[in-house]
Amino acid sequence: MTVAQAVVEFLGRQYTVDSIGGADYRERLFPGMFGIFGHGNVAGVGQALKQSSARNPGAMPYYQGRNEQAMVHQAVGYARHTRRRATYAVTSSIGPGATNMLTGAALATTNRLPVLLLPSDTFATRAPDPVLQQLERPEAYDITVNDAFRPLSRYFDRISRPEQLYSAFLHGLRVLTDPAETGAVTISLPQDVQAEVLQVPEEFLAEREWRIRRPEPEDTEIRRAAELIRASRRPLIVAGGGVLYAFAADALARLAETSGIPVSYTQAGVGTVPWDAPYCVGAVGSTGTTAANVLAREADLVIGIGTRYEDFTTASHTAFQNPGVQFININVAPLDAYKLGPSLPLVADARKALLRLANALEGYRVPDGTLALVAAEKDRWNRAVDLAFDTRSVPLPSQNEIIGAVNRAMAPRDVVVCAAGSLPGDLHKMWRVQDPFGYHVEYAYSTMGYEIPGGLGVKRAAVDEAARAPEGTAAAQPRDVVVMVGDGSYLMMHTELVTAVAEGIKLITVLIQNHGFASIGALSESLGSQRFGTRYRTLDRKHHTFDDGAKLPVDLALNAESLGVRVLRVEPGPNAVADLEAAVAKAKAEPEGSGPVLIHIESDPLIDAPDSESWWDVPVSGTSELDSTQQAYGTYTSSKARQKPLIG
Repeated sequence: MTVAQAVVEFLGRQYTVDSIGGADYRERLFPGMFGIFGHGNVAGVGQALKQSSARNPGAMPYYQGRNEQAMVHQAVGYARHTRRRATYAVTSSIGPGATNMLTGAALATTNRLPVLLLPSDTFATRAPDPVLQQLERPEAYDITVNDAFRPLSRYFDRISRPEQLYSAFLHGLRVLTDPAETGAVTISLPQDVQAEVLQVPEEFLAEREWRIRRPEPEDTEIRRAAELIRASRRPLIVAGGGVLYAFAADALARLAETSGIPVSYTQAGVGTVPWDAPYCVGAVGSTGTTAANVLAREADLVIGIGTRYEDFTTASHTAFQNPGVQFININVAPLDAYKLGPSLPLVADARKALLRLANALEGYRVPDGTLALVAAEKDRWNRAVDLAFDTRSVPLPSQNEIIGAVNRAMAPRDVVVCAAGSLPGDLHKMWRVQDPFGYHVEYAYSTMGYEIPGGLGVKRAAVDEAARAPEGTAAAQPRDVVVMVGDGSYLMMHTELVTAVAEGIKLITVLIQNHGFASIGALSESLGSQRFGTRYRTLDRKHHTFDDGAKLPVDLALNAESLGVRVLRVEPGPNAVADLEAAVAKAKAEPEGSGPVLIHIESDPLIDAPDSESWWDVPVSGTSELDSTQQAYGTYTSSKARQKPLIG
């Protein structure tokens, strides 16, 4: 076989196995491979995929992409919805095709999500050196552009000789399927090595199972955790994405219901508990609810479960103000378990730890004062969100109203997808989620352009999920996936809508047109920079500014139509919000396989969401000729004074 043929056959025979609550699961690790072909992979991996398809179309299905970065995003979206049990492989040509995947690699690794990247590389033999698209470094001729993947990948290897195939892929998949180590795995394939022939052992090509590790907590750690909780007066749970990846939402609910400990959640942790559960105080931190942030300020014990403690979660180290606050960090990854100087780092699977902890806390209940505070603060926040959702702004609705309309129109099992701009923060604090799979916001790397390709990956996973469900059940109907995206992110990477058209994938996109970068515009204003460079306007050549010109004559709805997408336009006016709800309902009514639908609506970018009563550390210029910057600096120094260099 050629090296490429061996790679394709090997990947088609890999399976993940998992055990949750006594039930065993087994599924393909790679349901397919995305690829864009160039001279670096067309005769290697491309030939191998064609040969495999001719022999058995289901062995390693090939899927076209329109942009290499977007192919990685699709794989990541799939991986997150499958809770890291499955992902896609991605092949690219050399040079720009490979480097287009760098942002995707960084996103996957930052989010702790598995994706297998197979960038092609220049000739290992250097026979025709230098080749088209080759980078030359006079002081280090062994460096190629693919070395840029090293800091972005959890595992990197280059197969310079055919015999290196076996160790490279076995080590790569070891990392890919490890919940504590996973991220981008990059195996660089020189274009000549891909086509080289070798004798491949049958053992390498046999079916192989990769069991997802779910380590048990130690008895002494559970006892110590229970002691800390019983001794606390104001405990607070911060639930992160690790709760979802461990399928621990039911275990978390049991602990919260029996103990009364309030639960807040990070961006990745939305869906760990239903928004209306009496113990749920919602999002925490810079984009959190006032309820969660009040509880965080007073907490004397924070129980972090599966969280990375990103600066938005800790409000840049200002969220937890109790001088005696302690931390219990439950995490499968030691890197995260030891953050913030915890009193107890507990390295274990979240579900197993929560079940053991609930048993150890039998009979425990938080003080009545905590329960009363939770109820009062929940009510205060819910009334603020109701007001934001129900206010009607004319002629253009606010983003709050748009979020409320989409939330109401979606079914509990549907999935909302987002990544960048002001939408993630507003969704985090206001989205009313019911289902553990219902919220998918990429906010670790917060990549503009992730939304549509990431949403495609989620939809692929939802279709596969439904295919495995018992026939006739609600789960056998694929979830609708609704992408919410602003015009800034849409312009960066909308081309995968063509992929949805080509495959007839029912993906619903709500495109919010606000004629600029609304999120950074608001941040710029708060920092004294007066929204400079954040509006989409024609250039005023006399003053060389884009701030005051006419709006650009860009029709993004027409752009989507030109790609073959069905478009529903919501016109400005007093009925815009009601029309948006109707448009989402109409899009949802379309049958599976009918292709993508885009709903276009304009918004007023100057109406903010309810205040989180929190802070995010973005430094302000210490000296300035602008009055606005001077005033912002005064506010900044006041907030900075509350920042703790070490919290625990």
